[in-house]
Amino acid sequence: MANLEHPPEANVSPDASHVLRLAAIVLRTLFIVLVLVLTLRVSLPQNETIWTAYDTPADLVRLLLGLGVCAWLAYQLFQVPHDAGSSRTWFYLGLVAVPFALITLFAVW
Repeated sequence: MANLEHPPEANVSPDASHVLRLAAIVLRTLFIVLVLVLTLRVSLPQNETIWTAYDTPADLVRLLLGLGVCAWLAYQLFQVPHDAGSSRTWFYLGLVAVPFALITLFAVW
């Protein structure tokens, strides 16, 4: 029978848990900022300036949707994960997602 009194996180030293949490927050923040910049870049009008985006309906829709997604991503920047499981998830996800977002950003730019 498994020991239900102590979760696996209890065996981790407090320093390692703090370092994991800090690394997860940094990777999560970096990923969200990269996706925000990528979304802003893609949502800008293709053939015109931002002031004449209303001339072409497709550019206007793209701009409005992009601004909505950017606002949601900016809101997500301030929603910090609170438990060890989400910190662990964001740490491992961030190790893969941040380089992918950087490559995508350079390819789109």
